[in-house]
Amino acid sequence: MNLLAPDIPLYAGPLTAALLPVLNRDGEFLLPAADKPKNYTRPIIAAKLNQPIKVGDITLTVVPSDHDAYGATGLIIKTPDKTIVHTGDIRLHGYHPDWVRQFMAAGKECDMLIIEGTGVSWPERSEEDSEEFKGVKNEVELTERVVKYQKDNPKRQLTFNTYPTNVERILRIISDSPRKVVLHAKRAELLKLALQQDVPYYYLPEDEKIDALDPNLEVSYQDLLKDDHQYFWQVVGHYDQLQKGGLYIHSNAEPLGDFDPAYAPFIENIEKRGIELITLRCSGHADVAELKEIIAGFEPKILAPVHTLHPELEENPFGERILPKRGEVFTLS
Repeated sequence: MNLLAPDIPLYAGPLTAALLPVLNRDGEFLLPAADKPKNYTRPIIAAKLNQPIKVGDITLTVVPSDHDAYGATGLIIKTPDKTIVHTGDIRLHGYHPDWVRQFMAAGKECDMLIIEGTGVSWPERSEEDSEEFKGVKNEVELTERVVKYQKDNPKRQLTFNTYPTNVERILRIISDSPRKVVLHAKRAELLKLALQQDVPYYYLPEDEKIDALDPNLEVSYQDLLKDDHQYFWQVVGHYDQLQKGGLYIHSNAEPLGDFDPAYAPFIENIEKRGIELITLRCSGHADVAELKEIIAGFEPKILAPVHTLHPELEENPFGERILPKRGEVFTLS
């Protein structure tokens, strides 16, 4: 994003525009821009959802969608005689399938649908064997499982971690949990600066204090280490200090999976300390069946699969399917 020419205006949904500068505050989230500080985030214009942006005789509409990154959006682009839809990352098993179906209705019978295809990237695996799609079937079920683990373990240290951009998952866990949810201070800072939401938090011994956080909401790290009934807290390190016999929920957190060399040693390190490890995953991407349903909802004249290892596996019953190559130019006639 930072590599886009500075004179080109960049639009994003309002939540994305608020979150990105905070996610990149340490310079670890975005690729850096030349001749800028490491934590530079280029200017972003917060687009109003469902309100067309006019650029010459082209209009661009940013519409709500659903993905595991909070504030996900899709695009509807209209020229004087054509309509192009770009789904971005999309799914129907998140918190807002209704938004996706409204998006499908708004872009129905588009001239071209540019759609992701993560769900068809591993044809050699069944969905039961796929790390991306095995486990819980939707975000609501995931939250319910987190709550159930708390209810089923009234006298046990319970910890977890999630991916930072999946803000809605953590907000749902906070709202539904029977225990008090306590976040690491850096994650609490993200919610405060991006969403103006205050939550209980803790510091590790080596952490610096964060001015944006309410000191009245701080929970002692030592109290968390001793607790077995009051708190459900985010753990980000020092796993050797956790109680033997505790339970840790790894929910799409880093390390992300088998493809990451750090994943297997991480899992082994947790388990050898006598801590039960539960992986609760819910993909941010449509599976094979959902991709078919989404394509059917748009009924595109031309389908252009992207963001997939096997674009040829996405089919278009409603017209043509093209397989874009880098640098190739397409003319809609």
